[in-house]
Amino acid sequence: MTIDIERGSVARPALSRCISVAPEEFDREFWGRKPLLTKAENLPEGFTDLMTEAAVDELVSSRGLRTPFIRMAHEGSVLSPATYTAPGGFGAEVGDQVSSEKVLQEFAAGATIVLQGLHRTWPPLIDFTRRLVDDLGHPIQVNAYITPASSRGFDPHYDVHDVFVLQIAGEKHWRIHAPVHVDPLRDQPWGDHRAEVAEAATHEPVIDAVFQPGDALYLPRGWIHSAEALGGTSVHLTIGVAAYTRADVVQALIGSLGDVASLRSSLPAGLDFSDPAALKSVVDETLAAVQQAFAQMAGSGSVAIGEADAVVTVSNSLASRFASATRPEPVSPLATVDFIAALDETSRVRWRGSLHAAVELTSDGKSVRIRTASKTVALPAEAEAAVRRLHEGGELALAELPGLDAASAVVVVRRLLREGVLVPA
Repeated sequence: MTIDIERGSVARPALSRCISVAPEEFDREFWGRKPLLTKAENLPEGFTDLMTEAAVDELVSSRGLRTPFIRMAHEGSVLSPATYTAPGGFGAEVGDQVSSEKVLQEFAAGATIVLQGLHRTWPPLIDFTRRLVDDLGHPIQVNAYITPASSRGFDPHYDVHDVFVLQIAGEKHWRIHAPVHVDPLRDQPWGDHRAEVAEAATHEPVIDAVFQPGDALYLPRGWIHSAEALGGTSVHLTIGVAAYTRADVVQALIGSLGDVASLRSSLPAGLDFSDPAALKSVVDETLAAVQQAFAQMAGSGSVAIGEADAVVTVSNSLASRFASATRPEPVSPLATVDFIAALDETSRVRWRGSLHAAVELTSDGKSVRIRTASKTVALPAEAEAAVRRLHEGGELALAELPGLDAASAVVVVRRLLREGVLVPA
């Protein structure tokens, strides 16, 4: 798959823009373990191609953003949307659109602007996020925090996802403290440990630094942080990485236990669920059945519950979640239709970037199928070699597709362009 080729690249270019060490060292020493602060002079380039102060103004004033793509906060408290949104006038009466006048009023009074979901609304970040997803292999979102001078947006807190912080403009004073709850899951927010977080924030920080434009920070989930703008407006991107965990593997395995007959049996009639003593034998028997099932799954790598191998079960579950949480390269409907109309053997195409798919020959050998998260596309078996070559990645002219004459290549490529599997090169 194209994504696997890109992820296997030594450079991993999107990730390498955010760190000062080799990607392999980052994976080994920092990922999920400890923060990494990199100053601008140690990075290959800045981040102004991704976001600028002018871009913030454009998004707030001209793009018709609605909640939840924008929110505001002041001294740690989130503002009511009514304080910065309003209807858009004739033809755009929806009431939760950003009001640039209201945003100006609140921002001038010291409120922080948070632009959320920029991986869906701002073109430079749409592409960068997709490439960073390829490099890291986990779902990603991007927010921008725009803080007026000497303003603190949020109290010391931790996130339940890993983050990369990219300083775009201005200066911001960051204080980072070690976790009080290591590797929190998504349902374990910092508010559950509010007192411990507040107390930890009074101790000596692990990192106490003023970020300048072009600086970058990697922060694993659970690490406590707070930030304050200095001397002018500060703009930074927070790239949130929703890392899958071993708990997700366990959930996938548990999801397969419905194939175990003894675990599908009904509990006894008249059981008092409020009485732990009455439940003891049921819990003991259930744990024994689960342990036996897991022991079979781990026994040889091929022993299965029902007919599903444990590794395949986990793979299918996580791959499905990943595909639904991430997006492949956007397609251009008008340009694609025009391209299809002029298609000939000299036309060049490529596999759609970051499109996760499995290519397989049907059991009867009559069709080749392309399975993505949203659809299955079937083609005659004669197209298998061409499909697999396209799936490997790179740009190809139709005349270069193996196993197809010119007319057949046009038919196959036209279908795959319409299905969003291929894009014009």
